[in-house]
Order: sequence, then structure tokens, then C-alpha cells
Amino acid sequence: MISEGHPPRATVDVDALVRLLGDVPTEREPTIVRRRSRDFFWYSPILADALKHVAADIIVRPRDEADVIRTASACAKLRIPLTVRAGGTGNYGQAMPLAGGVLLEMTELTGVVWQKPGSVRVRAGTNILALDQETRPNGYELRMHPSTKRTATIGGFVAGGSGGVGSVAYGGLREPGNILAARVVTVEEEPRILELRQDAAQKVNRAYGTTGIITELEMPTAPAWAWIDVIVAFDSFAEAFAAGRDIAHADGVVKKLVTPIAWPIPGHFVSLKDACPEGKAILICMIAEPFMESFEAILGGRGTLTYRAPSREEPGETPLYEYAWNHTTLQWLKTDRSITYLQLLYPHDRLEESVRQMAALFEGEVLPHLEFIRFGGRVTCSALPVVRYTSPERLFEIIRLHEEHGVMVANPHVFGLEGGSRHKRAEADQLGFKAQVDPMGLLNPGKMESFVPVR
Repeated sequence: MISEGHPPRATVDVDALVRLLGDVPTEREPTIVRRRSRDFFWYSPILADALKHVAADIIVRPRDEADVIRTASACAKLRIPLTVRAGGTGNYGQAMPLAGGVLLEMTELTGVVWQKPGSVRVRAGTNILALDQETRPNGYELRMHPSTKRTATIGGFVAGGSGGVGSVAYGGLREPGNILAARVVTVEEEPRILELRQDAAQKVNRAYGTTGIITELEMPTAPAWAWIDVIVAFDSFAEAFAAGRDIAHADGVVKKLVTPIAWPIPGHFVSLKDACPEGKAILICMIAEPFMESFEAILGGRGTLTYRAPSREEPGETPLYEYAWNHTTLQWLKTDRSITYLQLLYPHDRLEESVRQMAALFEGEVLPHLEFIRFGGRVTCSALPVVRYTSPERLFEIIRLHEEHGVMVANPHVFGLEGGSRHKRAEADQLGFKAQVDPMGLLNPGKMESFVPVR
């Protein structure tokens, strides 16, 4: 289940590249290049070893789309690998340049192109928190965002993510309507600019930047509520799950996060110590302020409300969503690197039975952490459980056993699209599209392992 070895490292004529780039900003200092060539791949003890020596040859920092086009053309002419990077908040080497070459750092391509009620057009390198700060004065915010909202970019989220905070209401990025359009630059000697709208935009979603360079995105927005962060403590994980299920199914209650977490995971939430009683499972929620009374009515006296506060994203504050999704794992990893995690999707038609079955099968070894989401119109759970790591063999055995019991696994311990997909393959539309936009296979080599360059 481990990806095959890295693609061979490219031979790069950096001086020739710089001449073709002209005044496009670059960075060649090896320490900086190596540091920027990394993401949070060390979440996985397997990838921590496999990717530890990965580094680009040079960083290119485009200021605008014209710089992106110039860089794409130069790389095509010189046959230099090109890996797009933004905030670097991925967890399994998505934007790590396995073959070296150019690391295209997109964080200067920022700003809102336009916004109107229900949608926004934005440059790909725009920070997601900054984007919401632009749209909120007009009463709107993004429908969903990763737990890394304060450091991630919108282009990185679409290229590497699948959903997040808000998916309990709107599903994942793959759901129709959750990406409205993407503007993409091809990697050819004469690059083209393509506008992908609606379903066609899915060709760049969670493709790790292998299917074109995203320069702009058109995304849907939702009413910007005053969100209340809530923690409820329960005697057992089963009780936290049941309460979360009832909240997730309450369509009239506007919510953004419904996250049951088993003890001892909350014991590692140092800053929330007072809200996470010893030995208790917790339910983390984000509820729109007008619906807090309805939220408490659904709880019906179950559990103990230990935390309630307006969600704060200012510097020096830690919003509660930074204890959910994969930040849950990070909170533990801050003090103990002996654990890792998995990414699961439970079957909606036997959700409770399946969650209970897996908790019993791996008691004490795979610690439950669920995220209620909508998937294909049904309420179910994604999961990022904390795993007490012992060996690669046991980790892959745990993955196999989940799959045998009908729980889908997107393996975060491999760096290829195929191995990390729930379906163990690259989507056909993405594979075919890559042949059109990256015919020489220069974009992020090694990540779409089934692709064969067409020239």
C-alpha cells in the first residue's frame, strides 16, 4: 500500500530557467528552498521517512497570472518539473516536489476579483480567512473551509482538500455547486488559459495540482452568521455520538461543525483543559447564535455544557474549529509524536452500528474522532481517528480491516492520488484532462502515478 518510489530527480539548468523567467521573482537559497518544499507530511511516520529528503531546486514566486504563464512556458521548454505550492498546510506531501525542479509559490496571487450575493471570484493564492474578511461586511462567507483556515489558501484548499468545517451543512467540495468555476493555466511551451465551469471544475479538485495551475476560483458563499463555539461533555463516546447525530439531522438548526471525540483525545487540548473534564468524551459544535436555544432543546439535558463563546479568529485567539478535523490530530502531535491518524468515511445506512463495531474492534488503539457531514445528500460521518502507531504492517492491517467492514479509507500514509483515494484510482476525468493540460507530465510528478505522458 506504500506508493512506489519517487520519480527520478530531474536535471535542472537553473541558470537557463532564470534567464527565461526574466524579472519573475525567485529564491535559490538552499535552506529556504528546502523548508518551503515541505508540508505536514510528518503526521505520517511512514511519509516522515519516505519524504524527508525532498526539496525543489528553486522557488518561483509569481506576482500575477502573466508570471505564472511565463513560468509554465519556461518549464515546458526546458522540461523542468513544476510543483504548485501555497500555504503548505497539506498532510501527505501533496505539494512536495518529489522530482525537484520548480516550486511555484502562489501566495502573491491574492485578492477578490468580484463578489456578489451567493458567490465570489478570487485569486488562488488568497488566504481563506482574508477572503471571509472581505465578504463578511456584505453578509456572506465561504460555505466551508479547512481547519487550517487561518493559514491555508483557497487554491490550496480546492487542489488538495475534500471538505471541512461547513460540510455538515453543504457536503464536500465534490458536491455539485460547491466549486462554481476555476481558471487554469496549462503547462506547455505556449500555455493556454482555460475556464472550467461547474462540473468541469472538478478536474482540479483534490488533484494535488497535477491537472493545471489554478489562478482564479469562483466559489459559492453562504449567509455569514454569528457563530457560537460549544463544547458538551458526556460520560461515554456513545452518548456524544448520539447527541451529535441528533444535531446533524436537525435541518432547521444552522450549524457548521458537529464533532464527537472520545477520551483520551481531549486530554491533549491543553488550552481547553477546563472544558474537557477528565475521562469524558466531548462534542464540539459551531452553532449559529439564533439557534442556540434549539440546540440546547435537542440536547434535552444530555451531557454538560462546559464551553460556550463567540467564535473568534483574531490573532491571539484560537477558534474551536482548530480542535476539529485534522487539527484534532495536531493537538496531540504537539506533545507526542508516537501517534498518527486515518481518514475514513462511514456508510450512511448503518452508521451507528459501524461506528460502534470499529470502536470495539480497535479499542484503545484507534481512538474515535468523527466529523458529521453530508455526503451524496445523506448525513454520515467522516472520521480522523487517532491511531497509536506501532509499525507500518499493523497500520495497513488496520486499514484493511476497516475496508473489510465497509468503512472507506483515504490512506494518508501514501503520497499518490490513487493510493490516497477512497476508490484507489485517479478519477477518469482528471486523468484525461491531465493529458490535455500537462502532456509532458511536468506538474507535480509522482503524485498521479497512473498517468503516462503523451509526449
